[in-house]
Amino acid sequence: MKEIALSEKHKELNAKMVPFAGFNMPVSYEGVNIEHETVRKNLGVFDVSHMGEFLISGEHALDLIQKISSNDASKLVDGKAQYSCMPNEDGGIVDDLIIYRLEAEKYLLVVNASNIEKDWNWIAHHNTMDATMRDLSDEMSLLAIQGPKAAEAMQSLTDIDLANMKFYTFEIGRFADVEKVIVSATGYTGSGGFEIYFKNEDAEQIWDAVMKAGKDFGIKPIGLAARDTLRLEMGYCLYGNDIDDTTSPIEAGLGWITKFTKDFINSEELKKQKENGPKRKLVAFELDERGIPRQGYDIVDENGKKIGEVTSGTMSPSLEKGIGLGYVPTDIAGVGNKISIQIRKKAVSATQVKLPFYKG
Repeated sequence: MKEIALSEKHKELNAKMVPFAGFNMPVSYEGVNIEHETVRKNLGVFDVSHMGEFLISGEHALDLIQKISSNDASKLVDGKAQYSCMPNEDGGIVDDLIIYRLEAEKYLLVVNASNIEKDWNWIAHHNTMDATMRDLSDEMSLLAIQGPKAAEAMQSLTDIDLANMKFYTFEIGRFADVEKVIVSATGYTGSGGFEIYFKNEDAEQIWDAVMKAGKDFGIKPIGLAARDTLRLEMGYCLYGNDIDDTTSPIEAGLGWITKFTKDFINSEELKKQKENGPKRKLVAFELDERGIPRQGYDIVDENGKKIGEVTSGTMSPSLEKGIGLGYVPTDIAGVGNKISIQIRKKAVSATQVKLPFYKG
């Protein structure tokens, strides 16, 4: 089990630590609902240092990234980030990721913790153009400072103009008296804020400064359990649940990050799927009555026949109702259409809705 740099800090804060993707991670501190509400209304900080970071550089860095990713990274300029995915050769997804353009020939790829080794091997296998690859995952820490008060609370720690940073842009600068911190206007919560990348040796200094600066704004440490409810209320896909090696980006509603203006791995097949329409689609639903849809629960039609299964589900803390995602046949998919979720022995009625669940 790997330990993140701030592991002892979390234990001092009485975090409930659990194994996650090979790391010992804080899943909660005070409880999911309290932590969830803190991020929606004020300010929370997540330690997500288990994420992977790869540096791709050199003359052919962009060529490699264009080959392995579905989005068009040629559109990036310095200081801009892009959400993308890596298709496999069988119609599925190796991983989803964020691509940061640091310089013209230098990019940072941020991948999911559970896929670090798999992703590295996949990219290396396709690196026929000899781009320079470096795995920084064990050297870097990552904090997500999320919530509507994030910019105001953190401004005292940096000269970067946080309030005017546009979504999916970033700057590299001084933060909490540490140089060369990547401050990125990204996040997985839908409540605004920043993600900051820095070296492990600076983790304690930065954590303490963030907690001190945020004290008057009601900052609290937030665990992975609330991160999951927050992202699900926005309808953001989670790798391993809603997308995996067997789900295509077209099925998953990720056509917007799948650009056929270039060639990439399996682009021809995915283009055909987009043109012909997929056989199934990832849909969002809300339960019409009390109940909690859990991952793996069957989705059934009016006759009780299984037509899919829940990929992510929870009791939404903001909406106070059961919400979820799952794949159903395309002819059944559609906002307003009814499905049912088999919760134990009862088929509970649900309505398909437009994302996000949480409108803010």
